Amino acid sequence: MATLAELVRQHTTLEAPAVAHLRRLTALWSVMADLGFADLQLCATSTQLAERAVVVAQVRPTTTQTLHPDDLVGRFVRLGDHPEVAAGLDGSSGTGGYTLDDPARTVGRAVVPVRFGTEVVAVLVADWDEVRVAAGSTLETSYRSVFERLLAMVASGRFPYADERLEGEESPRVGDGVILLDAAESVRWASPNATSALHRIGMHVRSEGRTLADLGFPADLVRTAFRLGVPMTDELERGLEVSVAAQVMPLIVEDGSSDGRVDGALVLVRDISELRRRDRMLVSMDATIREIHHRVKNNLQTVSSLLRLQGRRVEVPEAKQAIEESVRRIASIASVHEYLSRQGGDEIPLAEVVQPVLAMVTEALVSPDRPVDLRLVGQGPRVSAGIASSLAVIITELLQNAVEHGFPPPSIGGLVTIELISGTDELTVRVRDDGVGLAEDFDTERDSGLGLTIVRTLAAGELAGSVKLRPASDGGSVAELRVSNEALRTG
Repeated sequence: MATLAELVRQHTTLEAPAVAHLRRLTALWSVMADLGFADLQLCATSTQLAERAVVVAQVRPTTTQTLHPDDLVGRFVRLGDHPEVAAGLDGSSGTGGYTLDDPARTVGRAVVPVRFGTEVVAVLVADWDEVRVAAGSTLETSYRSVFERLLAMVASGRFPYADERLEGEESPRVGDGVILLDAAESVRWASPNATSALHRIGMHVRSEGRTLADLGFPADLVRTAFRLGVPMTDELERGLEVSVAAQVMPLIVEDGSSDGRVDGALVLVRDISELRRRDRMLVSMDATIREIHHRVKNNLQTVSSLLRLQGRRVEVPEAKQAIEESVRRIASIASVHEYLSRQGGDEIPLAEVVQPVLAMVTEALVSPDRPVDLRLVGQGPRVSAGIASSLAVIITELLQNAVEHGFPPPSIGGLVTIELISGTDELTVRVRDDGVGLAEDFDTERDSGLGLTIVRTLAAGELAGSVKLRPASDGGSVAELRVSNEALRTG
C-alpha cells in the first residue's frame, strides 16, 4: 500500500511543507477518531483525474465498530457525487448524512477543510453512527464535544500543532484516560480510566474543580501549554513501581487574533508503569550482557597471558611461534568482546573488528627487518558478535600470512591492504600484498599450514563462505574471503 507521501506526490501538487502538515495530522488523528467514534478519511484534489479527489489516508476508531472495513486509501472520490467534499476543498465546513445497506443505520458525516497557513491542502471527512452518538452516555458526550472542537481547529489550521512531535509507543491514547480542562485550567471531567490512573499515583480525591498541579503533576505543565498554545508532555513517578504519563493538548478557539485563544485542554493520561518496568529490565539486561562480554574478554586475556608465560619457557622456535600465533588468535576474539563490553548491543561494525587486529599484527610482526605498512580500505557492514569473532580470526590469519610469507626478513618492506567491500549480495574481504608472491606450484590444499586450515574451516563451517588465494597481477598475492549477506544476517 502506498504511503501518504507517495500518494500526495503522485496525485497532487502539494509542496513538502504542506505534506509535512498532513503527516503531523495523521500522526495524531487516531485521537480524533476515538473521541468522535468516527472513521476518518483524508482527501486531496487529484491532478490526474478532473473533478476527482483521492483518499490519501484513513483511520478507524478503536472506541467503536468501524463503518468502513474496506481499505479506502488510493480510491478516487467523484466530487459531483459528493458536493460536501467539493465544498470542503473550497474551504467550507459542512455536515450531512447517509444510510448504509441497513436503513436503520444512519451515518452522520462532517467535512472540514484542512488548512495549512492560508491554503486548503486537503479535506477531512468524518463518518459516525448517528444512533450510537444520539444515545451517548456522559463519557461519549464528553468525547464528542472535544472531537467537534478539534474539527474546528483543523478547519482553522490550529490542529495539528506546528511543532507537534510524532506520537510514539508511550504516547497516551484516548482509551487510557481522558481529562478535560476548562479555560481556568481546572478539571471539568475525567474518564473512569483517567480516575484509575490518578489513583495509581495516590490521588483518591475527586478531581473535578481541581488543577493538575493539585493532582500531583508539575505546576508548569498546563501553564506552559495554555500560555504557548502547544502540547506538553510529562511523566509523574511514584517510587520505582508507578509511572503515569500525561499529554496536555490545548484547545484553541478563534478570537480574531493571530494566535487564537486557549479555551481549555484535552489531557490524555496513561499508566506506563509496566513500560517503565520493562525499560529497567532492558537496562539491567544490557548491563548484564556488557558485564558478560567484559568477563569473557578478561578470561581470554588471562589465557593469553598464560600462553605467553609458557612461550617464554619454550626454546624450540617452531613451538614458540605456534604459541605466539595462538595468542594473536585469542586476542582477536577478545577484541570483539572488548568492543561489545563498551558499546553494548548485539552487533559490531566490521571496521571495529579489523582495526585492533591491524594494530596487533603490526606490533607483533612488523620490524626494521620487515618494514611493512598495513592499511584498511572500506568500512564493511555491521555483523553479529558470533560472525565478528569468526571474521576476526580469519582476518588475523590472512594478515599474518601476508606479512610472514610475503615479506620474509630481511626485506625492504612493502604494503598490505585489507579491503572491506559490501556488495549487493555478499561481503568481500580482500587481503592484498606486494611481497614476493606465491610459489608457481603453490596449491592451497597441499601447501596450507595450520593458519590457512583454520581460515578454510571457519569460512566454510561458520560463515558458509569461501576463501581463495591467488597471485596478484602486479606481483604479490591476494587472499579473498566471500560471505553472502544472507549468511551474515542469519549467522
